[in-house]
Amino acid sequence: IYRKHTSFTTSQRQDPHPPSQSQHTDMKQMLHGRYRELAPHLVPLDYTNNPDIKVPLTLIITMPELKENPFRDRIVETFSEDGQGNLSFNDFVDMFSALCETSPRELKTIYAFKIYDFNRDNFICKEDMEKTLNKLTKGELTPEEVTLVCDKAIEEADLDGDNKLSFADFENMISKAPDFLSNFHIRI
Repeated sequence: IYRKHTSFTTSQRQDPHPPSQSQHTDMKQMLHGRYRELAPHLVPLDYTNNPDIKVPLTLIITMPELKENPFRDRIVETFSEDGQGNLSFNDFVDMFSALCETSPRELKTIYAFKIYDFNRDNFICKEDMEKTLNKLTKGELTPEEVTLVCDKAIEEADLDGDNKLSFADFENMISKAPDFLSNFHIRI
């Protein structure tokens, strides 16, 4: 089962000053405005009237925050309840909440893992890693170079020797790359 995980535990919250209720409401209203801009013909002015409306992936990925990101499709699919990239307003809020600059490291790690797990088997296998590397390098590496990099990464990060990365393997690898998660965000 591939579930969204957006509950913030006390230990995950890094911000010692959580947003006030009015700041939270302002952010939600701003996000609703952005959501509605994508499909004004679908999304009503008052999002509480019809929470079942979903904006399709093809419109979500046109947002300036996503359109240059090589993982835009995977990001949107990961946050969509249907797994196809059709986002309800709540999915949209979850996406921006989890990927904002102040989101807890643990939550970002969970979503980074899900985004890079292309085949959704709860592991990052060599094929997932090859897709990730090809997206990151925009196809500029030869197939041999991709294979070499992926083999080396799996060799170094695979703690249990099963030739794929479990979430624990991935979490350990990310903990050794402090700038990875500081760059893993979307600015609104």
